[in-house]
Amino acid sequence: MNDSLVNQEALLDCAIIGGGPAGLNAALVLGRSLKKTMLFDDNQPRNRVTHESHGFLTRDGIDPQELKRLAQQELTHYPDVQVNTSRVATVTKEPKAFRIETEGGEVFQARRVILATGFTETLPDIPRVQEFYGTSLFSCPFCDGYEMRGEPLVIVSENEAAGHLAKVVSNWTNNLIIATNGKKHITPTEQKTLEHHGVLVYEEPIRSLDGENGKLRAITFEDGTTIERSGGFVTAEWHQSTSIAKDLGCYINERGGVETDPMQRTNVEGVFACGDISMGPAQLIIAAGQGSLAATSVVAAFTEERFGE
Repeated sequence: MNDSLVNQEALLDCAIIGGGPAGLNAALVLGRSLKKTMLFDDNQPRNRVTHESHGFLTRDGIDPQELKRLAQQELTHYPDVQVNTSRVATVTKEPKAFRIETEGGEVFQARRVILATGFTETLPDIPRVQEFYGTSLFSCPFCDGYEMRGEPLVIVSENEAAGHLAKVVSNWTNNLIIATNGKKHITPTEQKTLEHHGVLVYEEPIRSLDGENGKLRAITFEDGTTIERSGGFVTAEWHQSTSIAKDLGCYINERGGVETDPMQRTNVEGVFACGDISMGPAQLIIAAGQGSLAATSVVAAFTEERFGE
């Protein structure tokens, strides 16, 4: 390692990896707590195809990038907070601090680390699904269901979540079908229940999604059946966006998220996790709340350390 690349500034109180709502809110709370903090954000969010974010009090319908811009602008009021746009390559636990190295080779030292790196998603292998995702096909009904209320919708899902998601989406429309793209994860009993409530299940593979400018118009199945739909929801496979948590030795739960206690502490001393990385994809306001809790927990750890509690 070239010593010239090692940052010579004072030891950070906390490094936050990830600049979504969870990381941003954690930075805000730490800045207001006079903790020297660096927020690492390479601006590759899971929701970068999304044009509007909903359910965030006072910011309902805002563009996610505008929300980030406003949040980062607010952080400039706190001199103890810095935003670093580099992507973090590794985080290593050393005897007295954590060593954070960016892909550009810069090295920082921090007494505590908050992981807010989020998830990446893999959509079903269906022609044109990426074209409609974020405009008329979404992942979260609480985030986007209101805008499609009463419309003919589809649940595109290749896994066991299809039936549950359809039941949730039925709060916004009574005109709903499930398309499993050839998969048979819905049991006969569940299918009977769904159909009793007017939700038809199509297990035929999907030939194409039809529409233009990101607006879904219809679904065509391999048997030639075409059903008009104006939008809907799709289930994706979720994966940790980096291996940092695993490399640090954090416990990963059965859902692929980082296991935390109620105060967002992981099993690794000094490492906290919040947002999608710990709870799975959720509304922005919930992720932000977790970020606040993680930061509060970091301050509590410093307090206990100072007073020997």
